[in-house]
Amino acid sequence: MTAPTTFAPTRPVQRRSTSLLGSLYAGNARSVMHRGLLATKSTNWLVVMSGFFEPIFYLLSMGIGLGALVGTVETSTGAHVPYAAFIAPALLAVAAMNGAIYDSTWNVFFKMQYAKLYEGMLSTSLGPLDVALGEISLALLRGALYAGGFLIVMQVLGLNLAWTALLALPAVLLIAFGFASLGMAITSYMKTFQQMDWINFVMLPMFLFSATFYPLTVYPEPIQWVIQVLPLWHGVELVRGLTTGALSVAMLGHVLYYVVMIAVGLVFTTKRLRALFLD
Repeated sequence: MTAPTTFAPTRPVQRRSTSLLGSLYAGNARSVMHRGLLATKSTNWLVVMSGFFEPIFYLLSMGIGLGALVGTVETSTGAHVPYAAFIAPALLAVAAMNGAIYDSTWNVFFKMQYAKLYEGMLSTSLGPLDVALGEISLALLRGALYAGGFLIVMQVLGLNLAWTALLALPAVLLIAFGFASLGMAITSYMKTFQQMDWINFVMLPMFLFSATFYPLTVYPEPIQWVIQVLPLWHGVELVRGLTTGALSVAMLGHVLYYVVMIAVGLVFTTKRLRALFLD
């Protein structure tokens, strides 16, 4: 958790207005992000870095170890790839999800419910969209840090099978942005730590069943339909197609899924912060 640094102006500050968004946005989300980076640097950078190694351990134990027994696996486009190359892009998407979701949920929950940080921020010229964009950008940066490092590990191990793997980095940024936006929107409705446990309750099965370790076809058809609704499945399929070179038109649908996810998350987060602290 970040240090409970607060914004405490000595007198009310008149809110800046723009022609398009009015009091919702002051164009200063970077100050929120700057504060978060300073807090991370001084208090919990070791916690942040620890999340980088989790997907690497999964890759070494299952991709390399179990992969020696499994051999090749067929992707959703019909291509056959080594098992390690099959699960590596899925773990890359998971790394982006974990980095973004933990920063936009538990850290945001602490700042909102205990540090009362956003209440102080919104008493300045900052608007709720500034706060939302600043916090989501922090979560996006954490997701990008995890994903970028994991992508380098994949390259070293020879698991990027096509030149299109270069596009995996912007893809995982999109994934991280989507989960960060939705994560902060959901967290804004949470009141207790017990409610926050539901986030882990949802993330664990999504991690295990989003065609992360097995092809989608191994599941019964009704389960396949459920899996294809999950956001992580779209991220896994998108990154897997890019790193293995198994491209398809369906990848545009995966991108659109995250664009909608980002828009919905931003709208709900902004409205919720405004309702909590301004109305």
